[in-house]
Amino acid sequence: MTNLYEAMSTLRAVRKLRPDPIPDDVLERVLQAACWAPTGGNVQPWRVIVVRDAARKAKLQELYSPEWYKYEKANKERLEGLPLGEDKEKLARTLAAGDYLADHLAEAPVILMFIANPKNMAITDAKLDRISMIGGASVYTAVQNAMLSCVAEGLGCTLTTLHCLREPDVMAALDIPEPWATLAMVPIGYPVGKGHGPITRQPPSALAFDDAFGQPWAG
Repeated sequence: MTNLYEAMSTLRAVRKLRPDPIPDDVLERVLQAACWAPTGGNVQPWRVIVVRDAARKAKLQELYSPEWYKYEKANKERLEGLPLGEDKEKLARTLAAGDYLADHLAEAPVILMFIANPKNMAITDAKLDRISMIGGASVYTAVQNAMLSCVAEGLGCTLTTLHCLREPDVMAALDIPEPWATLAMVPIGYPVGKGHGPITRQPPSALAFDDAFGQPWAG
């Protein structure tokens, strides 16, 4: 079993998944990990739809794929403007993997669709004069737990929200009623290649402040 720090430091987007089925006991542990996540008031306002039906997965791919290629267009223009080097190669690999997912999403053995009912969420910033950000705090903890569990189980996974651009159609495809909303789509499965591995992230010295904004974190 992968330890927690190793899981966190190797949780990268794995978009190339084999169609091999996931054993029920493995899937149950992934779902249990999601259920352990903290939520505001311990209300657990989220639910997750475990999509395994071939027709429903095909519909999700039909909705997701064109949104990916729209998103990719701007990134391909950015790719063309980058000089030859590691950054260009890395972006090219990411886009190629994204193309693979868009073209093979329906082949993933499981697609986890996380949803939530806004009426039950502790959205404490709802009345502030800015876009609300707090509501997702009671859902994305569960998403992260599920994804960390995937690392421990040897499953590839990636989080996408592009499906939200077609949310009414997604809700119809999965029989999701109002006022529920979708927050994350996570295809999971055994990886085609190496799967999870080393990630590139900024360190605390770049992202943490000491006591007040702008005060460098010395560590």
